[in-house]
Amino acid sequence: MSRILLADDDRALCELLADYLRREGYEVDVVHDGEAALARLRDPSLRPELLILDVMMPGRDGLDTLRELRVQSHLPVIMLSARGEPVDRVVGLELGADDYLSKPCLPRELLARVRAQLRRTAPATTGSLQVGSLLLQPGERRASVEGQELPLTGAEFLLLQALAQRAGELVDKATLTRLALGRELERFDRSIDVHVSRLRHKLAEASERAPRIDAVRGAGYVLVAGAA
Repeated sequence: MSRILLADDDRALCELLADYLRREGYEVDVVHDGEAALARLRDPSLRPELLILDVMMPGRDGLDTLRELRVQSHLPVIMLSARGEPVDRVVGLELGADDYLSKPCLPRELLARVRAQLRRTAPATTGSLQVGSLLLQPGERRASVEGQELPLTGAEFLLLQALAQRAGELVDKATLTRLALGRELERFDRSIDVHVSRLRHKLAEASERAPRIDAVRGAGYVLVAGAA
């Protein structure tokens, strides 16, 4: 049974969503602020497999909580917020969220996204994958460049894996959205662009010889092996 942590100060909504997810077979813990969420995440015996995180909470808000979490954790995170403007979604993704859902939302849609995230992060069994100086180890969900480990979120790892499996080939955004985020591409959806931007930065920081991700305007992205 997968354990989910729901952090939201709307107690009525928490009760509704927790009951819904429990009926679907998940173990759900609920907290109502960012500090409580981080305290729960620090306890190995209570550690969830996924975090649903509200943006607007008293005290430490969801964005600050996510920023702190991403210092040392790749835990899948779905941001849940009444702030549904595109810029809010971009900020959440830039800070390392794996998905972003605006309130109000259908519990069924949240369930679909929870399942997608957990499916994406299930242990893989494929062998390692090498593109130039980049090495991916799907079984351990680890990526490194010249032996230096890349600190990737779950979505970033799967996006990089999808590009590496087709290195040198154009991969369209719809395909990348399905493979990396576990859902269909939506209208005005820039989630993949944001994740690619973060990946580019991490690859460039790791080594000037790391593979690069080229954009093909209006079509998608290509992973190109770096200089030897």
